[in-house]
Amino acid sequence: MSLFITSTPYQRSLARRRMWEQLLTDESKREQFQVVFPVDVRANEEGYILNAFLPGVTVEDLDIQVVNDTITIQGEIKVERKEDEHYLLSERPSGKFKRTIELPDELDSDKAEAELKNGVLTLSVPKSELAKPRKIKISNN
Repeated sequence: MSLFITSTPYQRSLARRRMWEQLLTDESKREQFQVVFPVDVRANEEGYILNAFLPGVTVEDLDIQVVNDTITIQGEIKVERKEDEHYLLSERPSGKFKRTIELPDELDSDKAEAELKNGVLTLSVPKSELAKPRKIKISNN
């Protein structure tokens, strides 16, 4: 059995709206998160695979938490710019970031695995055993 999750333009606009609303919450205003990063989340029968585009982020500047059905990725992108230099264009983002993603199933945080390679974070998080579908035997009376 294959599971395909597709999104319509309407669903993508809702996701973008939720992302911006999250950035404007009271907590975000206090901590001043300045960087927004794109994320893809894929689902399969075993769990979820998340890919996040985080160029310039080091492992030391990244914190990932998995609690129940929620994944939180936060950290900081550090770009050094000299104040005495005159930039004609400065588009590389820098600053703190935080992204919280709620998934439809409980997650098994003990078995989560993360890799940061070439500016792409890959996070694999299996569903908890309780969230996985089970085959039920039917007795024949």
